[in-house]
Amino acid sequence: MKKQFFGAALVSLFAFPASAGEAWDNLRSQLFGERPLKAADHVIAIDAPYRTQDDARTQIAAQIVAPRGLRVGTVTVVLDENPMPVSAVFALDDPQASFYFDVTMRVNGPTPLHVVAETTDGQLFVAETFVKTSGQGACSAPPGSDPEAALASLGNMTLDVGSAVPLLSADALASLEARFRKLNVDIQHPSHSGMQMDQISLLFIPLRYVEKVEIDLDGGGYVDMTGSISLSENPRVSLSVPGQTQSVDVTMTDTNGTVSHEHKRIAGF
Repeated sequence: MKKQFFGAALVSLFAFPASAGEAWDNLRSQLFGERPLKAADHVIAIDAPYRTQDDARTQIAAQIVAPRGLRVGTVTVVLDENPMPVSAVFALDDPQASFYFDVTMRVNGPTPLHVVAETTDGQLFVAETFVKTSGQGACSAPPGSDPEAALASLGNMTLDVGSAVPLLSADALASLEARFRKLNVDIQHPSHSGMQMDQISLLFIPLRYVEKVEIDLDGGGYVDMTGSISLSENPRVSLSVPGQTQSVDVTMTDTNGTVSHEHKRIAGF
């Protein structure tokens, strides 16, 4: 598959945010320089909780519908106050007129959430909301599973292609619901943040998380997701796929170099 990265995003993935109110200005500059970001009132609809029920596993979703005649090329998800603010980047090898994602993430504390979509003509659109938390400090919270069991199943994936993609915005064309289906990718991975402490040894658990998820449809490239420590333990990555898709291949690579692959032929074809 074609590899697409923001060079600046790689730096920002490891950059700790500045004080509240300055974080987004700094991140925006690092990621996009002086490029203008347009308000995305009719382009991006975000679905995130007003307050998290589980800081360590919070569903964050968004629907992007490109302006008429344009296609979505890249989507960047930024949790401004997370230790690794650039939380996920979706780079579409096959740009689409619309794109939906839903990812389980750690939200470390109260934070603005920005979703930035870049269309293939180079325009940037940004939407913003705010997520309050329960004060659990999700990125440093102890793992929820036994370390040995987590390593034994690490990399196992389950793929499911379900019903039509939900419409998050009344502005979205109703026909989109019929044209796209929702692919769910469940990944077995402890997603160690490097900030968690082993409850027995009291030593910090080494950093290890899902670095890349490559999704191919019908033997061709579709989208690559770059992950971060913001991904929850055993993350679920859901996204829209064209309704006529016949087969899905997913390759996961983590920061230790572990690679796993899963194939699924979609029922009905």
